[in-house]
Amino acid sequence: MNSHNFRMPARRLATVATVTALAAAPAVLGASAAHATTGHGRASAVVLRTGLDVSLLNKTVNVPLAVSLNEVQAPRSADRTALTARLDGVNGGRPFTVLRAEAASARATANGRLAEGSVRLAHARLHVPGLPLLSVVEVGTVTARATCAAGKAPVASANVLGAVTVLGKRVTLTAGGPTEVKVPGVGEVRLDLSQRRTTSRTAAATALELKVSVNPLKLNVAEVNGTVTLAKATCETPAPARRTAPSHAGTAPEVEPQGPPGAQADLAETGGDSSTPYIAGGALALLLVGGGAVTVARRRRS
Repeated sequence: MNSHNFRMPARRLATVATVTALAAAPAVLGASAAHATTGHGRASAVVLRTGLDVSLLNKTVNVPLAVSLNEVQAPRSADRTALTARLDGVNGGRPFTVLRAEAASARATANGRLAEGSVRLAHARLHVPGLPLLSVVEVGTVTARATCAAGKAPVASANVLGAVTVLGKRVTLTAGGPTEVKVPGVGEVRLDLSQRRTTSRTAAATALELKVSVNPLKLNVAEVNGTVTLAKATCETPAPARRTAPSHAGTAPEVEPQGPPGAQADLAETGGDSSTPYIAGGALALLLVGGGAVTVARRRRS
């Protein structure tokens, strides 16, 4: 009876020791894994942006014409599709339509893998004060796209498709250099087509940029000077993942394995690592606890 009553605690003791050693092993052997963090890229897109100075009534009134249409930026993805841009205060108190289009959309998106801006403009007419009936420029389809993908070279593209009319004149644009259009009694416009720039991490594409100088009949009723950008997209590649240092909080201090240098060399050659001494120590502790319990049990029987 006594022997039976003692053997049960001894077995329980061995079991408890085993479970405790196994539960403690991860805390001793393990450390939290390193984490990879990734930054979002950046992107922007705009259908129209103006930087014009408007002088009215022989320069007695100066009105800056700073208008943007469908301008969006990311990290927060967004898109807009407004078809007109208006300005107040330069047309006898009535709204003045700077741009009108059948289709106008701008989209910007960015995440940890891709940043992209894109613009599409179709059948658009641009007007400035002083020329309410004559378009500064009329275009068919204008597109711009800038794409920055992680691990790849940034790409920029811009196109002007279809007919282009400047101050009532049909023109042919070339990417080799600017196109200048002069109309006596009206003004002049310089156009730069499909500008693209890329670096190792950024891209920018502008479909059409205009430098405008308009003074109808030289009457100084409405003199307009400045620049107009149609369809521009930019992007910046997401930041590469960076490794953070492993956290050792709450773990046991590192214990250097003991023994001659040759033993450590042999350990490296056989594929062992710094956790091997802990595993061996845990196994030895289990063996000693189990052996001690068996010895005590045999003595009780005798």
